[in-house]
Amino acid sequence: MASSFKPELVEMPIGHWIGDRLIIDSSGIELQRPSDGINYASCPLGGPEIVDQAVSTAKAALKTSGWGMRRPRERTEVMHRWADLIVAEGEKIGQLESISSSRPIAQSVSIDVAVTAEQIRFFAEMADKEGGDVVPTDGNHLGMILSEPYGVVGAITPWNVPVSMAGWKMAPALAAGNAIVLKPSELTPFSTIYIAQLAIKAGIPAGIVNVVLGDGMTTGASLIAHSDIAKVSFTGSTLAGGAIMKKIASTQIKPMTLELGGKSPQIVFPSADLKVAARCIAGSIMLNAGQTCVAGTRLIIDQRVSGEFMGLLAAAMTSYHAGPTWDATSNYSPVISAHQIARIETIVDAAVSEGAEAIIGGKRMDRDGYFYEPTILSGVEKDSPALVEEIFGPVITVQTFGDEEEAFELSDHPTYGLAAGVFSKDLSQAMRAVKRVEAGTVWVNRYGRSRDHILPTGGYKASGIGKDLGKEAYKSNRRLKSVLIEI
Repeated sequence: MASSFKPELVEMPIGHWIGDRLIIDSSGIELQRPSDGINYASCPLGGPEIVDQAVSTAKAALKTSGWGMRRPRERTEVMHRWADLIVAEGEKIGQLESISSSRPIAQSVSIDVAVTAEQIRFFAEMADKEGGDVVPTDGNHLGMILSEPYGVVGAITPWNVPVSMAGWKMAPALAAGNAIVLKPSELTPFSTIYIAQLAIKAGIPAGIVNVVLGDGMTTGASLIAHSDIAKVSFTGSTLAGGAIMKKIASTQIKPMTLELGGKSPQIVFPSADLKVAARCIAGSIMLNAGQTCVAGTRLIIDQRVSGEFMGLLAAAMTSYHAGPTWDATSNYSPVISAHQIARIETIVDAAVSEGAEAIIGGKRMDRDGYFYEPTILSGVEKDSPALVEEIFGPVITVQTFGDEEEAFELSDHPTYGLAAGVFSKDLSQAMRAVKRVEAGTVWVNRYGRSRDHILPTGGYKASGIGKDLGKEAYKSNRRLKSVLIEI
């Protein structure tokens, strides 16, 4: 059980983590705590020289340690020790996470830290269970498909759930025998630095895990374009993902995994358990104040039950308690920054001025920090940014339908296809929806990932390329070599 804490008493590991030491960098980006807007630290801004130092260190460490050639079970065992340390240091990691990000301490410890350790254990167990193959060929030949690590993987993670996102990238890359250089968001860097330090304590060779700090324009661009980065993995906005694709195409062709934005629909049919649906949908938009890529931001509901349902949804969304992220009683998050809350205000205000109704919410909370009211918008114009763009805030729009076909048409988004929710007690109807909805993940009578890490995540359309989690993520960190031997 996480405890409340005083943020000013928590020491920050400020610097780049390269090899086995913290590299202090005086240049920096001033950071504010989302819960009160107070400056609390400076994030270093790593340039091409820092990135080159990290990548060169990773490349040398692969050679000297033999990490990628070690007995797979050895990688498994050391990664389990790493997960053990993350659990043991959960309170400290949670504090680092909560100060800089929008994650309340109770959730950062019980969910984010715990899930990160689970993800590491899951991928650790893949190391000696996924490999190459001997394939049928002509009788005079022996055909084999060898599976090998890429080398040095470059990864970039977002600010919304920093430590969990680091686990998504680090765990499969390391289990597959690669080294990694990871750039966390400049807004939320410190929990990632801390778990990289724990990797060394667990016995992962120095230089296999490196973390460079800085922004996307300078540090991120240098990382993905580095000639010794063999593969890129990114989670963030579709706009940034497109820029990464362009950058890679113009410098050096290399594989990439991109988990990008979403504008996920939630379809509620009249047979649904409305109380369950309201609880799930409220949870999906209230988690991290809607600042998740899979947030279910588009409610699409049968017009016959919409009146009853809106009362249930409004009650569920207003039951959360907002408070500083370091208060263990808080379960509703602030928005990450002044810039982001201003963007939410602009989109919601524009929708209301065009005729939309804010059933609940629609403005900032009257308190310190960057808190925005839980908001339900109805009557939104079909081309309004509130309905079309990824808001990344606690805002859900409502559309009604008269029949199943209309529901499917409304669910389709011209740009995104990351996730979707379907609520129905009619199994045949639910399966029709699963087949019709264009999304990389569809949840039925629930909304949100479970802790079954075997299920991959990733989107259709502009919501991404490739998959995180699952066997697919491990395999995406290995490359295949065909071998044909004449007998």
